[in-house]
Amino acid sequence: MAEVNKTLQTSSGVTDTNELQSTLAGSGMTDPSDKRQSTPSHEPEAAKDLKATAGAIAGKVEQTWDDARDRARTFQEDSKQHVRENPTKAVFTALGIGFVLGLIFRR
Repeated sequence: MAEVNKTLQTSSGVTDTNELQSTLAGSGMTDPSDKRQSTPSHEPEAAKDLKATAGAIAGKVEQTWDDARDRARTFQEDSKQHVRENPTKAVFTALGIGFVLGLIFRR
């Protein structure tokens, strides 16, 4: 590591580089990027944490997908109802949109 006095933001606050180096030296690790010296006892714990986080994210994604699907279904039903109540307005709106799109794509 470089001798430049840099700081590292941790969850408890700001730690000085010299303090970080002394902590690493005390733990037996000389370089924090050296992944070969990680202890195997932390791997199952990390895997459990990863699975729990993935499960939570999957639950949120599924809930968001269900909400989006319900909103789309509601929008579709409302659109159908509006067209049935106002058929002339719907036809002229579609003709207007088609005319404008035709002008745009013709160029």
